[in-house]
Amino acid sequence: MTIVKITDAEEALSNIKDNSVVAISGFNAATMPEYLIIKLFDLYRRTGHPSGLFIVSDTLPAANNHGLDLVAKSMYDEGDFNFIRGFMLPFLGQSPWLQRLALENRVEAYTWPIGVSVHWFRSKALGLPVITKVGLGTFLDPRQDGIYLNELARERKACRVELIEIKGEEYLMYDCPKPNAALIRGSTADELGNLSMEDEAIYGTVLAITQATKAMPNPGMVVAQVMYVTKAGSIRPKGVHVPGPLIDYIVEAPMEYHTQSASIKYDPRVCGRVTPSNICLQQDGKMDFEKVIARRVTVELVNLLGKVGKPLIVNLGIGIPSTVARIISEEGLGDLIFTTVESGPWGGIALNGDDFGVAIAPFAVIPMPDQFTIYEGGAINATSLGFMQVGPRGDVNPSFLPERLPGPGGFPSIVHGAPRIYFAGAFTAGKRDIRIENGRLVIGRDGDIVKFVKKPYKIAFNAELGLKAGKEVLYITERAVFRLTPEGLLLEEYAPGVDIERDILSKMEFKPQLSRNIRQMEPELFREGKLGLREVALKMLKQ
Repeated sequence: MTIVKITDAEEALSNIKDNSVVAISGFNAATMPEYLIIKLFDLYRRTGHPSGLFIVSDTLPAANNHGLDLVAKSMYDEGDFNFIRGFMLPFLGQSPWLQRLALENRVEAYTWPIGVSVHWFRSKALGLPVITKVGLGTFLDPRQDGIYLNELARERKACRVELIEIKGEEYLMYDCPKPNAALIRGSTADELGNLSMEDEAIYGTVLAITQATKAMPNPGMVVAQVMYVTKAGSIRPKGVHVPGPLIDYIVEAPMEYHTQSASIKYDPRVCGRVTPSNICLQQDGKMDFEKVIARRVTVELVNLLGKVGKPLIVNLGIGIPSTVARIISEEGLGDLIFTTVESGPWGGIALNGDDFGVAIAPFAVIPMPDQFTIYEGGAINATSLGFMQVGPRGDVNPSFLPERLPGPGGFPSIVHGAPRIYFAGAFTAGKRDIRIENGRLVIGRDGDIVKFVKKPYKIAFNAELGLKAGKEVLYITERAVFRLTPEGLLLEEYAPGVDIERDILSKMEFKPQLSRNIRQMEPELFREGKLGLREVALKMLKQ
């Protein structure tokens, strides 16, 4: 007698009923059960069932034209919006079609920080909501916008966030309906259904999603997508990530629907089967302003290394911050500055874009709930995150615009816990011609979109609360470096070749303070060749 049924996708998915709450794993393409997602939608197209599904996820089971993004696009092409009635997704940035569903009020759309989401799956397995300080004073706070991405969500409130007080302190309580079905993914299952993840880029939240779905009341059904099925007992006990008795159906998927990331089908360096001695990725040799920003962040980390007196643990966000990992590798700092990505990798070189969440040759990978416990508890030394808008007080909007709803991602959870935050991004946005020439910044044409604004569209980092928590906060751009103070932003550095009034102050909607000791950014940041930061770091550590 078998514990789990190894079958085809249609037989397994036919057990999902109309109006089910379906939990789906996925940090973009990593751990996304794309084959099950596509086959579930195909089943609906043929039979009209299951319909009215509510999707919850740890991050985003989609990438551009993959997974749920492809499903949402097909819904538009076919003019049928009955398959999904709503979703709670912490991140929509890699899915333009899911964003469109939300913007046009086609489905209920809710969003939480990734940290809240991954902790919620564990809490829901205990029958509890999540109670946390993450999100206080931001757009997630019900005194501001709350977790609702559109009017349909605001009206129906299937998921909710509430302000509560415990012993005189404010907290937010997040909750959503318990999943009664789950689609997860692993690498291999044995005949007993035991699931291993040896060829996956990350562990994600696969186990916690399973736990939440199987919990009382009304234990749900779990379907797992795998690449291979092997004999019973052939997976080492400690290699089992999800025990077979927690899984109802195993479905083998074609490789085309089981890629490690959006653009990587399989790379042994990503899953840790091979750890090369030299993991520095090929550099394009181009000295541009984005590299200058990443270098300046790295210099700040080296300075912090000298203050702390021991190797650092840092988090790097998407965009320019993820480039910091390449600079750390280029400068030979990998054994002194340990980078982490919110999806779970430690070390290695973090990838960007649709591949964000995956790292080349990490030295460790841990489950996402554990990664965010480390972040929110402040067990890291610093984080570097991107920004879209900065306000006069130092409040930050990382990515929201009226026509763009990417979700908060891990941003609110990370800034809540990190003791030092180095925001990193271009000073302006839009079409621009900004070059590095002869060790100077040359602004041929500046971006026409101002990023330092009087009022950010949405606040995801509350500067006042950050200061109260004793955080050190810098805003690092290619032409200026600001520090957060109780009086607002303080301009401390400017780039060589830049006129402070013309190129900085006139491109801001508010006037920052000017430091009495304002100085030029280090000219070496704007020159070709290594900066020699390893030698600097080792000298600091010996002092």
